Amino acid sequence: MAEFRMPQLGADMAAATLTEWLKKPGDSVTRGDIVAVVETDKGAIEIEIFEDGVIDALLVDPGTEVPVGSVMATIAGAHTEPTGKPKSEPTAEPPPEPAQTISPAPMPATPVTTARDRRTDDRIKISPAAARLAAERGVDIRALTGTGPSGAIRLADIEDAAGTSAPTPVVSPTVREEATPEKPETPAIAMRRAVAAAMGRSKREIPHYYLSTPIDMKHALDWLSDANQKRPVTERLLYSVLLIKAVARALKDFPELNGFWREDRFQPGDGIHIGWAISLRGGGLVAPALHDAGQMAPDPLMTALRDLVKRARAFRLRSSEFGDPTITITNLGEQGVETVYGVIYPPQVALVGFGRIVERPWLADGDIEPRPIIQASLAADHRASDGHRGALFLSTVDRLLQEPETL
Repeated sequence: MAEFRMPQLGADMAAATLTEWLKKPGDSVTRGDIVAVVETDKGAIEIEIFEDGVIDALLVDPGTEVPVGSVMATIAGAHTEPTGKPKSEPTAEPPPEPAQTISPAPMPATPVTTARDRRTDDRIKISPAAARLAAERGVDIRALTGTGPSGAIRLADIEDAAGTSAPTPVVSPTVREEATPEKPETPAIAMRRAVAAAMGRSKREIPHYYLSTPIDMKHALDWLSDANQKRPVTERLLYSVLLIKAVARALKDFPELNGFWREDRFQPGDGIHIGWAISLRGGGLVAPALHDAGQMAPDPLMTALRDLVKRARAFRLRSSEFGDPTITITNLGEQGVETVYGVIYPPQVALVGFGRIVERPWLADGDIEPRPIIQASLAADHRASDGHRGALFLSTVDRLLQEPETL
């Protein structure tokens, strides 16, 4: 009998609220299936399962706050008859932490899954954060059609109904905003607080070192222009794909930058899963994973990147996309900055930054000519690597971008 536990969905995540189950006892599941939706400070997240089998019992009710690592369900073998009841016997291999059965917590004052209307199932399904935002902006949830699993209403649905031009509260970095009836904590403030907690931990615990180098993008952009002429407009590549490919390829030679610092030692990643920093509507930032980015050709990588950004901004990310990134890339070129010095997202050990492409005088083949230049930077953990290796890594990224046809 396997146990399905609440996964870790962020460096400082301690718990998440179960919004709904998408499976019931007796349902067959396959590795990668979405079985539940939970709500965190970063929005609604779809939780995947990593076992093949049959749902035996669901141990947590919707509306319950579930600590990380707690048992949420039991999974019987594919050929085992489910009982539909929680099991008390220990598993063959004891888990690292004692199994916990979570008792339902009191439901919030704003109805989450019990609001009634005339729909087929007589219930309005809405995530807790979406319910709070609807109350704040005066949106009638009975008039909405949700875009989440089973028609659940999500933050994006509320924002669309209220209009994305609504002002987003600004939080002073030196003043802690407290949630009160007169001044409720919005999802944007909650996300800012979660990001600030992770970044504060990073700067306290990680001995950062920083490097940067300018990279000539002429060959990469010329290749991209030629390649895009053969593609429909909707399928054209962005230069971000080449940046991701170059970083992923370079990491094969510098594995000490691709992984995690845990239990006072470096743990290499089980693959090269690039975390791509994405700004969200209404404020906030997430960096979900592009799995095995180095193994994808440019076209499927572009498709995966578009899909990831679209789902991130619709709050439809999966748990593996939060937990799997082995390094993060942040590209702030579209925001107009030339150089980015990032903060490492723990427990990762490195972050690569790219600024905007600017035209600069460049010495090429003995002549000075204007060239499109991008500034690449590296923030790395001195416990896992050093400046010598970091410099060689950036040089490798530069070399690969001079040979875009090989990416």
